[in-house]
Amino acid sequence: MAAPPPSFDRYGDAVPTSPVILSVPHAGREYPLALRAALRVPMAAVTILEDRHIDAVAHAAHGGETMLVQRRARAWIDLNRSELERDPAIDEGAVWTALPLTSAKVRGGLGLVPRRVAGAGELWRRRLDAYDVAARIREDHRPYHAALATALTAAQARFGTAVLLDLHSMPTLGPNKPRVVIGDRFGRSASGRFVAAIEAAMAAEGYAVALNTPYAGGHILDTHARPAAGVQAVQIEFDRSLYLDPAGDRPGDGLARTALLLRRIIDTLADEAIATATISIAAE
Repeated sequence: MAAPPPSFDRYGDAVPTSPVILSVPHAGREYPLALRAALRVPMAAVTILEDRHIDAVAHAAHGGETMLVQRRARAWIDLNRSELERDPAIDEGAVWTALPLTSAKVRGGLGLVPRRVAGAGELWRRRLDAYDVAARIREDHRPYHAALATALTAAQARFGTAVLLDLHSMPTLGPNKPRVVIGDRFGRSASGRFVAAIEAAMAAEGYAVALNTPYAGGHILDTHARPAAGVQAVQIEFDRSLYLDPAGDRPGDGLARTALLLRRIIDTLADEAIATATISIAAE
């Protein structure tokens, strides 16, 4: 039996043309019929989980780098959670996991398959079938991570250093709060010079940024970052009001400026990666 087609789109050449690899895991707007049939809340409740149209920003900024964009909705399966973060409150297969990760996210209802969202409560009419969730892991979660790992390995082999840029969006943090948050797992997923380069680039554009608060990155950074081995990983969260319309539903007038900001971040990281690789070679 042929494997099902991937639930993500891959952009860029087979051999990466840049050390920067882009990941867009939470912008998916495909809601399978099985998901819709199982909902106990209106569809609008689960679309809150989307990083609404951050893929439009990524596409506008894209310049040929390898980029993965997940099509399947986050409500179906969250690529930024571990396979072990199965929620026993809703997932019949959680007992299959020898060492389940009872993280704060799982306890709050935001595990591998989200159970609840703020303002809407519980999402599902019934518990999730163990084999159904296993199929989502096999067909959606693992292929995305495998493709990301392959791209990073190829970029690191070609350029000496690879940089994973994981793109997300967030609600407004509040008045006079930063509108962009950089996550590097509190220094574990990237060398400080890469984060400093992003901060400098954004300051030059007039943006204040926060580091790791309230978003430090998640499973994607934990899985793929290997700074000591030449694979850096950074998460960026953009305030949705930067690029959506006033209703927060469709791309708005700010999208072009936000895409230019993202383009500057990509170029800055690429320059830093090449400089880092050059220094490493010179030191050998």
